[in-house]
Amino acid sequence: MHTASTSEFVEFVVEQLGDAGDITYRKIFGEYGIYCNGVFFACVCDNQFFVKITEPGKAFMPDCETAPPYGGARPYFLMTELDDREFLKELTRITCAALPAPKPGKKSRKTGDSA
Repeated sequence: MHTASTSEFVEFVVEQLGDAGDITYRKIFGEYGIYCNGVFFACVCDNQFFVKITEPGKAFMPDCETAPPYGGARPYFLMTELDDREFLKELTRITCAALPAPKPGKKSRKTGDSA
């Protein structure tokens, strides 16, 4: 059963990632996309934090649990430990370095901006 994520949980995740770069988020499909320096690399669905799987990410944490963030989605890393900011910063850096740069003209919403 799907339950919408709370803005409090999203803001907690964004705060934990704060040292990784310019962390922003925006609502997508009723949940939240998370961006670092404009690169979509993670999402929050059902108050759970999911990070895109990349080869460098797999090497960094080979035993991490994976799960689809929503029905029909490909698996992402399911991040259950959110207290280690240094670990999350490094994972974000590694993941975003392996993903394509954002397309020009696309902007994600800054943390705290109203809709």
